[in-house]
Amino acid sequence: MVGLGFAAVPLYRMFCQATGYGGAARIDQGARAPGAIGRRVLVRFDANVNSKLPWRFGPETPAMTVPIGARQIAFFEATNLSDHSITGSAAFNISPDQAATYFVKVQCFCFTQQTLGPGETQRMPVVFYVDPAITKDPDAARVGEITLSYTFYPVDRPAAAR
Repeated sequence: MVGLGFAAVPLYRMFCQATGYGGAARIDQGARAPGAIGRRVLVRFDANVNSKLPWRFGPETPAMTVPIGARQIAFFEATNLSDHSITGSAAFNISPDQAATYFVKVQCFCFTQQTLGPGETQRMPVVFYVDPAITKDPDAARVGEITLSYTFYPVDRPAAAR
C-alpha cells in the first residue's frame, strides 16, 4: 500500500499528460503536427513565478492566433534576479479543460529543470499544435480561445545533485 501511495502521483501525472485530463496538455515530444485545417484559435500565454523564486518570467508575445493543426512556436523569457545560481521547474495548465486533450506540446522548457546564473536571462521555447480532432468533439468544438499557463517553482536540489 505504501508503494502504491508513492506511485500514485507520478502515475496520475502520466495519465493527465497522456489524456489531457485536468487541464494538462498532451505531451508528445518530437511529434509531427498534422497540418493546418483552415480554422484558427486564439492561444493566450500566462506566466507566473512562485514567491520563493526570485525570477522574472513572461511570454514574449501574450497571445497568438494560430491555425488548428499547424506546428507553432512561442517563446518565454526568464531572468534570475538574485546574486546566485538558482534552479527552477515549471508546472503548466491548459484552460478551458475541454481543450487540454487537444493541445499537444512537442517541445517545452517544462520538461527539464532550468538553472539560471546570477542575473542570467534565458529565452525558452515551447513548440505545440492544436489537434484538429478538437473540431469533432462536441464539448470542445466551439472553443475559440485556449490559455497555456506556466508557474515556475524553485527546485530544492537540482536533478544533477541527487
